Amino acid sequence: MPAWATGAGGEKFTDITYQVGDGMAKIAINRPEVRNAFRPQTIIELQEAFSLARDNSDVGVIIFTGTGDEAFCSGGDISVRGDDGYLGEDPLAQKGIGRLNVLDLQIQIRRTPKPVVAMVAGWAIGGGHVLHVVCDLTIAADNAKFGQTGPMVGSFDGGYGSGLLAASVGQKKAREIWFMTRQYDAHEALAMGLVNTVVPLKELEAETVSWCREMLRNSPLALRLLKSSMNAADDGLAGIQQLAGDATLLFYLSEEGQEGRDAYKEKRAPDFGKFPKRP
Repeated sequence: MPAWATGAGGEKFTDITYQVGDGMAKIAINRPEVRNAFRPQTIIELQEAFSLARDNSDVGVIIFTGTGDEAFCSGGDISVRGDDGYLGEDPLAQKGIGRLNVLDLQIQIRRTPKPVVAMVAGWAIGGGHVLHVVCDLTIAADNAKFGQTGPMVGSFDGGYGSGLLAASVGQKKAREIWFMTRQYDAHEALAMGLVNTVVPLKELEAETVSWCREMLRNSPLALRLLKSSMNAADDGLAGIQQLAGDATLLFYLSEEGQEGRDAYKEKRAPDFGKFPKRP
């Protein structure tokens, strides 16, 4: 197992923990007293932690989990849900204006150019279920429970929570999950393609780390391009933009791309004739 240590910038977090070790980052919602339900502050800290992991050149894979064995995440903390969203402790909340900033986190996880692995023990329910759906891989403990609760509590997710779920398990099954608000155990989730593997709870972190080590042996740029390529089909122009941005990065790294930059800086005409016209 990695010798996990608090990552730089993670010391100030109250709702989450941020650790790094052996080329991995581990981000955990740290509110076990409410089954790791999130409030606005939780999401703000998660966004910062994912940014820290993205910008850390020693980190190649990110593990996303919840503290304890009872829950990965049980969704939004209903006790702080106002009329138009969730209320935090910030000046906006003091005006009675709520937030749905978990949507920003979903997009951030989706666009993080490193693989994100959900490590799920216990409940992955409601908004917490959507968070594991937007991750690239899900390793589930044998005590994991999955499901959507929105229609029972006056809520729904018409974005990734429904569309990406349908892309993962099929339209009929996704509609069952949302319309019926049933709960599914880890082996049912595996059978429908909702998770990648199921392991005994005591082996969950070791198995997740093993999967991460396998990915770390591979080309980080290839993994980045594969992620954006697979996202592009379901993310529309935003997905194509991400893929195009990665293609731009590759071009910038080439001698041909650098010739254009260097010629501009040297105030001369670029010599693109020395580069092959590839078929």
